[in-house]
Amino acid sequence: MKTPDVLARVTVQMRAVLDRQTALSDDAFETDVALEEMRRRYALERVFWNEGGPVMVATVDDLVPGPSGNIPIRAHRPSGASGRPCIVYLHGGGFVVGNLDTHDRIMRTLAERTGSVVVGVDYSLSPEAKFPMAVRECAAVVQHLRAAGAALGIDGNHISLAGDSGGANLCLATTLYLRDEAPGQAIRCLILYYGMFGLRDSLSQRLFGGEWDGLARADLDYYLRCYTTGPLDLESPYLDCLSADLSAGVPPCYIAASGLDPLRDDSLALSALLQEADVPHRLRVFQGVLHGFLHHSRMLPEAGEALADGADFYCGLLAATAR
Repeated sequence: MKTPDVLARVTVQMRAVLDRQTALSDDAFETDVALEEMRRRYALERVFWNEGGPVMVATVDDLVPGPSGNIPIRAHRPSGASGRPCIVYLHGGGFVVGNLDTHDRIMRTLAERTGSVVVGVDYSLSPEAKFPMAVRECAAVVQHLRAAGAALGIDGNHISLAGDSGGANLCLATTLYLRDEAPGQAIRCLILYYGMFGLRDSLSQRLFGGEWDGLARADLDYYLRCYTTGPLDLESPYLDCLSADLSAGVPPCYIAASGLDPLRDDSLALSALLQEADVPHRLRVFQGVLHGFLHHSRMLPEAGEALADGADFYCGLLAATAR
């Protein structure tokens, strides 16, 4: 099939972001280089996008006990008040790249806009750690914060999850894992930015993805090979979340997709399934931008809009439960 000229469809601001990316770290998203070099390039390109942004009252790095050792976390507190709701942020990067620094400005922005403590999780990356280790680690962090979050000014009874790309997958997978393995650990809200939720093929995967976003078919296959131990993992409801029972234990969801993203249809499918399951949610598709656009709030209006829209959805739930 003839595929569209994706770069001809991006906004002027998105084009400027791509030019800046090239200047910062050419070929930042290539997957055919050594693992450490790929991580180095990704982290280097992200430095510029994380400069500036909201200033927190306190930022605390800590360690949380996990299933295979301590898990680094970073807590951003936007105010001095204690007993605040918490958003646990799970970063994207195909389960292979990314860390607390590469997504720091996103986390600080959500903290400022929601008034909640945002806790980032530096879960173990693949291929060193295979599925479902990251899911189990994220679940361990939620359970720790529920029991001992007061030390970070957190209300352990009001924990939500947010994440982008692979991190959005981890948000939904962690919610389902806690539902199934640790009843009583309910999550209040999910904020899901352009996630991979389990589609192995789709119209958007056929139309979009390339060297501009590092999500060509070969790249998508690479990330899944790194993350999984074999084909059976792809059938797990904690990876193929669209095959899971979504009719119980799934909280209200904010879902943001980018219109030129090969993963766009994952978000559309999730929205349709949540509609069938009567799960409250909001879907918004941001046109003219590429996968990963949330990072680019320094230059891209849609990034700020997506962060604000997700925060507004979350705050609306807070207000409704407070009444």
